[in-house]
Amino acid sequence: MNIQDIKNRFGIIGSSPLLERAMDIAIQVAPTDLSVLITGESGTGKEVFPQIIHQLSSRKHGPYIAVNCGAIPEGTIDSELFGHEKGSFTGAHEARKGYFEVANGGTIFLDEVAETPIATQARLLRVLESGEFIKVGSSKVLKTNVRVIAATNVNINQAIEKGKFREDLYYRLNTVPILVPPLRDRKQDIQLLFRKFASDFAAKYRMPVIKLNPESESLLTNYYWQGNVRQLKNITEQISVIEKKRDINSEILLNYLPAQSASSLPMVVKGKEAGSEFSERDILYKVLFDMKKDLTDLKKIVVDLINNGSSLAQDFQPENGPLIKKLYQDVGSPEPPIKLGLDSDEVIEEHEVMDEQPLSLLDQEVDMIKKALAKHKGKRKSAARELGISERTLYRKISEYKLDN
Repeated sequence: MNIQDIKNRFGIIGSSPLLERAMDIAIQVAPTDLSVLITGESGTGKEVFPQIIHQLSSRKHGPYIAVNCGAIPEGTIDSELFGHEKGSFTGAHEARKGYFEVANGGTIFLDEVAETPIATQARLLRVLESGEFIKVGSSKVLKTNVRVIAATNVNINQAIEKGKFREDLYYRLNTVPILVPPLRDRKQDIQLLFRKFASDFAAKYRMPVIKLNPESESLLTNYYWQGNVRQLKNITEQISVIEKKRDINSEILLNYLPAQSASSLPMVVKGKEAGSEFSERDILYKVLFDMKKDLTDLKKIVVDLINNGSSLAQDFQPENGPLIKKLYQDVGSPEPPIKLGLDSDEVIEEHEVMDEQPLSLLDQEVDMIKKALAKHKGKRKSAARELGISERTLYRKISEYKLDN
């Protein structure tokens, strides 16, 4: 069975190289019993790949169970996965088989596997390594022959660093990784998906098919699609039901595309401490201050080289006297009585200069707020607009820096 036949069988639309690469890996791994970890953003269609793997495997006649780990409460997930004995906890009126026991001889798909508690992850690891598990409230070891396929939209490496996911379980699940690409990396597929969804909804709601003009097609293709295929399908259905016009222009389409997905717009970066906010302007000032500090450090290195008799001193001739004076002033160092091509009795007078240090980010921010308030005669709304921050943030900063006194 080739890739196109599999696409037709499972309703997959698109010819993106990244999508076909993911499908090719799924086809190759299907005949084996290796564990598979499917990663990708929410809404990309990760759930279809376990079905492909199961249906192309020798387990296709066995059970296939899909479990959304993120939807099961932490207190009951062990019971759901591994079963429990009667009376093992409040409400356990009778014994119950878990998914791993029911799926014996087949495939179990653990969606949102990164949401499982650490204790449950230890149980999963044991099943993967030995096929053994113990029901809740029991001491009897049971065996199961199940192939495990897992999926997540979480960055597992970050979860491991935060102690939320076991590293050994990750390596056991990730025997074969499959990455499902986001929709924005499948731009050639977006129009195909839209037409398919539009046709399906037209048949479902018994109305003419909606169509896009060239301008709206370009807008649709270049949109960020934070919610991926799921979001595209949802928007197509909304337009199909709500709009009376069947020819959709860019103005109509924009009404259905959330503006917050425009990733190129300036954004507020949250600091580590709660309540601290830094705009891009603040960050730019910080970068400039760091650059100035680096330049000051470089000047100090040059002064040290000159003081230690480096040949660099020869570059400072009498006509460059102001240059070396400025250099020593910048670093706050007294000028040494060195000769720079002058007569023996002509030496540069030694003097001290206060160290010129850049203002701190805090001082700069306070100064900016004071100037903005003065410029707008204390009108905080106008000052906030001038500073590029919200009025609420300005009020907080005025109170924090005691500028209202």
